[in-house]
Amino acid sequence: MLLQLSAEFDLQSDVVPWLLAQGPAAALDTFEKSAANPYIVNVERNGKIIYTWKGSGRNTCIGLYDPLNKQNEHLYTFEKDLHIISCSINNEKTLLVAVSFLQSTKEERVNQLLQPVSKCLTLVIEIHPVNNVRVLKAVDTCIRVQFLYPVANRNPFPESHLLLISEDKYIEQFHIHVVTEDHHKVVIQNSGQLPRDRVADDLIWAQWDMTEQRLFYIVPKESRNILKCVQFYPDENFNLILEAPLDISLRDTGLKFVNFGYDYSQDQEMEPRSLNLQVFTSKTGSFCLCCSQAPDIPMEVTYSVSFLHKGYSKTFTVALQRTDYPQVKEVAFLNLDYYVAVYLPGHFLHLLNTQHPDLMCYNLFLTGEDARINVLHKSSIQSPFKSAVWDCCSGRMFTVRINECSLMKFLCNSKLDSDRLAALHCALLHVRNTTDLEMQIIQWISENLSTCYTFDPLQEFIIASLYWTMCPETSKLDKLLPYTSLLYWNGIIPGITCITDIISLPELKVHNCKGFWEKLTLNLECVKYAEPHLHYNNNVLRREWYKLLSDEKAEERRTTTYLRNIFENAKKVLSNLAAWNLEERLVPLFQEEDYQQRLLIGLMVAQLKDHLMRHLQYVGKMKIDQIVLDYVSKLLDLICRIMEAVWRKYSLQSCVLCLDERGSVAEFSAFHIMSRILEAANGMCMPLPPDLDNTEKNEKLKFSIFTRLPEAIGHKVSQLWNHPVNSNFIARNSVKLLLDKLRNRQHNRPVVDRLSVHVEFLPLNYLVDMLAEVEDQGLNPFEEEDNVNAKFVEETALKHTMMLLGL
Repeated sequence: MLLQLSAEFDLQSDVVPWLLAQGPAAALDTFEKSAANPYIVNVERNGKIIYTWKGSGRNTCIGLYDPLNKQNEHLYTFEKDLHIISCSINNEKTLLVAVSFLQSTKEERVNQLLQPVSKCLTLVIEIHPVNNVRVLKAVDTCIRVQFLYPVANRNPFPESHLLLISEDKYIEQFHIHVVTEDHHKVVIQNSGQLPRDRVADDLIWAQWDMTEQRLFYIVPKESRNILKCVQFYPDENFNLILEAPLDISLRDTGLKFVNFGYDYSQDQEMEPRSLNLQVFTSKTGSFCLCCSQAPDIPMEVTYSVSFLHKGYSKTFTVALQRTDYPQVKEVAFLNLDYYVAVYLPGHFLHLLNTQHPDLMCYNLFLTGEDARINVLHKSSIQSPFKSAVWDCCSGRMFTVRINECSLMKFLCNSKLDSDRLAALHCALLHVRNTTDLEMQIIQWISENLSTCYTFDPLQEFIIASLYWTMCPETSKLDKLLPYTSLLYWNGIIPGITCITDIISLPELKVHNCKGFWEKLTLNLECVKYAEPHLHYNNNVLRREWYKLLSDEKAEERRTTTYLRNIFENAKKVLSNLAAWNLEERLVPLFQEEDYQQRLLIGLMVAQLKDHLMRHLQYVGKMKIDQIVLDYVSKLLDLICRIMEAVWRKYSLQSCVLCLDERGSVAEFSAFHIMSRILEAANGMCMPLPPDLDNTEKNEKLKFSIFTRLPEAIGHKVSQLWNHPVNSNFIARNSVKLLLDKLRNRQHNRPVVDRLSVHVEFLPLNYLVDMLAEVEDQGLNPFEEEDNVNAKFVEETALKHTMMLLGL
């Protein structure tokens, strides 16, 4: 079970015992125990839960549960049998607004035939203390009500603001001014009609965002439907802040309410609702519209998610496999911040990455036991705010999160690359919560380096880890740093088909907004300016690094200032890294003046800095310098942590690899992972930590590595190590091969390019002349290698002789 629920509220355990302990007026009516007695009516922004029940004599009671102090409070009692369909209480708990349908007796129904009365009453009740009751609306259509709440803690309002949403397709805002009488009694000041504002007309769907105090609604306009958003503010003002044309057809079968409380009578219908549509937003600026309609084909479910912040939508079709599970009405959409969850109990759980929805392999599609969510078995599920689930039928509320243990279990058991990649990225998103999870991921990578065919797990681990570590620190950084090593992915996810469509971008009506709207504006700008091109890539870095290395071989170095700055960058990175890790590392790293790696480190700092400076003009140079320094330092530190984890896994000491004995299975495994790290780094042109220096014990370690390499690879690698013993080995091998070529041939003795200082040592002179003669005939086996010729052999022989003589 990937999603874990934690109970926050349960009517049966948090309310019913309290009700049974109350006096006769509030106690539960024992005459009838229906599933809706008691039931939740609404959840307010501060987390307080409004519920209703039938008291003695079939009175209708309203109560309030405070999850902070876990206490219940009796708010009001209607001395008749009513059906409460909507209810809200203001932040100060001085006013209660309730909407009810009259439950008429036989005698009352006869009287209504003679004198018709409205079936739906909207009442404003003074409850501090219980006092006057005022009729706000008396109509025959359904009404929903919701008090506005301040976004931040403020002093009590002198005025409360109430939204009224009518099934007649309009929304109003009422302003209710209250005053204090007799030092404690709070009453409504307005004696006549309450002042009101018209917020919207002709809508066919509405959703309330209680956390951010936003109203989303849809109005039909010509050939397209328009999604609009109104932002409410504590000073009673509100603005139409966004409009987005929709390319989905909605059947106009009456006004649909989302997050305006719960009316249990809706769930008495056996057929699925014609429309299930919800909007989810996140702190990263993600803006998703989730939609599903009644299925046209049995055993098939279709739903779509419009990523309005990206400019495209994805429509998914799932063929249901189980026929033994009870029919459900519709899929449930849950807001998990970085993910939108689509859940069909008994069938599947689909997690869609909202920040990077472009690649299907970032989506987790689960079936069977992995898809099951404990205690959620019906479709009457709401997600009133982020990471929250309201099971309306059972009267329970939960917080929901991704279970890290289950996620790692799923990753370890997965056989498909799509599942592995999606689970890996999901796990890396949660690494910030615990370092143990990072160690488990490294453990999995070390065991599955050869089982992933469409992606390199090391590359994905390094890039995604850096991305999630760095991006929360600075706005827009998530648009500039790479988050994957994949440019595209052509795989399929079994059991699900997907169609991608381009959609219109939302239009913001108000500018210079903060918070979510600022992030959304940034996302939309990135789409307009081709976002993939904003992400840093290593193509330019690779070309420049190769060019500098080529210049070094040709002894054509760049200007001293240019190189000095590059190596100064590298020095800062290594100093920064050393400051983070004061303890001695288990793996012997950072001991050598590695020219190639220091050059690459310095170049990466310079080019990443230039990239960020172009796109982060509002961020100061010192801040960008620190971001780049931390990014490259954390890259090297991440590779070190991988190596440390491997060393610990195989119980290796810092110099356990040696020349004196045959390598163990653990040594071979560690060496294999090291080679894959090198391969991953080369593929992305990432720097590596400078490795061993040439102390005696480290020399043995290097030679032991050479002896374990295949001969062809060992020969190529040996060319990179500038060491007297290695040079002697190369020279001896060169002489051996040249003399083998010379056998059975007769030659003339050409003039040879000798050392600048003539050496009177006849055996050496004769050998060098002979080798040069062979080379001149095109028989040099090292002709493709740099600087391996007769002159090299002569220099190496003299140096080796001088070493043996102690000169």
